[in-house]
Amino acid sequence: QVQLVESGGGLVQAGDSLRLSCTTSGRTLSIYAMGWFRQASGKEREFVAAIRWSAGSTYYADSVKGRFTISRDNAKNTVYLQMNSLKPEDTAVYYCALDKLRGIIPSIPSRTKNEYDYWGQGTQVTVSS
Repeated sequence: QVQLVESGGGLVQAGDSLRLSCTTSGRTLSIYAMGWFRQASGKEREFVAAIRWSAGSTYYADSVKGRFTISRDNAKNTVYLQMNSLKPEDTAVYYCALDKLRGIIPSIPSRTKNEYDYWGQGTQVTVSS
């Protein structure tokens, strides 16, 4: 079994920063990519950012581009999401997700939540105005 554990959420004011972390543990497997998604109350879970595990290339939703940065530490099996210039509309539960490596390697990570194999429990981020 694979576990993903997020941390770093909290309550901040607009314009503040937060750094989320997600550490994987459990059964060893090869990772193709890891992503961050978020789900605001009453809304669908949406893509935020993803990183190809080996190459380190990054991808972002337009709504966070220039404000959020995804990074990883391969040795620690940890992915991070640095969130700057937070806005009230960033308020959501943030989930990390893992897309395992398969025989066919996509050129870019998926932005579709159904393509990811493992999920964390989520961490709440609340941005007050």
